[in-house]
Order: sequence, then structure tokens, then C-alpha cells
Amino acid sequence: MDIKEIQSLIKFVAKSGASEVKLETDDIKITIRTGSLGTNETTYVQSLPMSQAPMAHMPMQGEPAPQAAPAAAAQDSAAEEDKYITIKSPIIGTFYRKPSPDKPLFVEVGDTISSGDVLCVIEAMKLFNDIESEVSGKIVKVLVDDSSPVEFDQPLFLVDPS
Repeated sequence: MDIKEIQSLIKFVAKSGASEVKLETDDIKITIRTGSLGTNETTYVQSLPMSQAPMAHMPMQGEPAPQAAPAAAAQDSAAEEDKYITIKSPIIGTFYRKPSPDKPLFVEVGDTISSGDVLCVIEAMKLFNDIESEVSGKIVKVLVDDSSPVEFDQPLFLVDPS
């Protein structure tokens, strides 16, 4: 597959409205994601020969360049996050922080939660599923924006169990 075929595939996917397309052949693997973070113009492409080890991701047209972060700051934040428990999505769907638009948030940063407390709702196939906490602690960070799509096992909240 040459670059012109890949570019036409990107244009086709962008016009189709699909959010993600994966294509695998004997020698190439391509993943195209569109509509990331509420924009409809961003397209991501990962194209790797199947026989080689994965290489560093290179930004494509329309993709913001990754920001360089100091290694010491990254290590500090990683060490800090290790002490927290990550609550992950058990299903694919749309993440909502409120039971309805006119109601208050289920939880906010700084709230103390107990096991069994409802943290959010995930809508999947027109069904609203309460996501309950399996741990007790304090909400440190909300990792997903309200009304955003979430994947299975995607981190939703960081909880300090102490």
C-alpha cells in the first residue's frame, strides 16, 4: 500500500463519520482514528510493518506534536499516581458525571467515597449503567470529560485509599 492509497483512505474515513478504522494486511497494519476529543478534523494514523518491532509514533497531518516533558517531573507524577487506585470502565459507552443534566455531579474531586457509591453513569446501547466504587477513599482526579466516549478498561477516576 503506497502513501496515496493511505491518504485516500484517511479522506474516505473522515467523510464517512466513522470514529475508528483498522486495516491489517500481510505486511502492514493501519489504525485511523477521527473525531478525537470533540473535534471532527483530527486524524491519527499508525502504520507499522507487521514483521518489525513498534517504532515511536510520528505525528501525522492535523495531529498535535507531543509535548516534551522533563523526565524528573514524569517520574514524580508516576510515583505519586502509583499510590492511587485507578477505577476503570467496565464497559464501552458514553461517560456521564450526572444522573441527568439538571442534577448535581455524582462525585467531585475531593469527595470521600465508600464501596458501593455510584461514581458515574455509562450509557451503552440506550441503557444507563451505574458505575459503583469497589473501594473506599477520596477522589483525587477525574480522568474523563463529561459526555465523552469511553472504552473498556479505560481509567475513569483516581482514588486515594488512605
